[in-house]
Amino acid sequence: MMTKPLLVVGSDTGVGKTVLTATLAAYWLTYRDRTDLSKPSTSLGIYKPLQSGEGDREFYDRTFNLSQTLAEITPLYFETPIAPAIAAHKEGKEIDLALIWQQFQKLQKQKECLLVEAMGGLGSPITDEYIVADLARDWALEAILVVPVRLGAISQAIANVALANMQKVKLRGIVLSCSQVYTTEEIEELAPPQMISRLGSIPVLGILPYIKNLHDISQLAHAASELDIERILI
Repeated sequence: MMTKPLLVVGSDTGVGKTVLTATLAAYWLTYRDRTDLSKPSTSLGIYKPLQSGEGDREFYDRTFNLSQTLAEITPLYFETPIAPAIAAHKEGKEIDLALIWQQFQKLQKQKECLLVEAMGGLGSPITDEYIVADLARDWALEAILVVPVRLGAISQAIANVALANMQKVKLRGIVLSCSQVYTTEEIEELAPPQMISRLGSIPVLGILPYIKNLHDISQLAHAASELDIERILI
């Protein structure tokens, strides 16, 4: 079953985008992919157009049996672990928007499920004049907004929803992400789902729990199954 490409974007950096992307990939491989898990998946694609410093693309390559090279996961890579636009300038390189668009189109045609992880939040810069929200709009990508369970979550969520609306980016919903084990009461105090949904006029599609072993496919798939998965992978 073919799904629409999905952009996983955060309300900030380090909020759980990679974790959510990994859980969705594990869910797809476990419940929807027709390929034996011991063989490279031809139906799943994971795409992070730009990356600065070692991290996400290497994690995806180690964790999942993908039929993609590192360069196909991330066409634009910079050594300096700072914002790509700044890293490119520091390293004397250019941000080739045509290259990342062409690779996206290629994967979109090849894969039944394509997960695109954004670089930071909707307001994060890709170039001096182009932000992630611009890319989402120009590529006609629908998005899931990852908001961390922590103090300030409400304002971060509302600000990013407002930016999405301004830039005409369609958000399927919000997923709250836990960087540690929280009780239900703590979640309600730090990031109350109903309040966020009401103020942002957008559904909260679940709470991603703290996952100790991010290389455990079964744990990742189970975490995704606890979300409103049918509204996330459509």
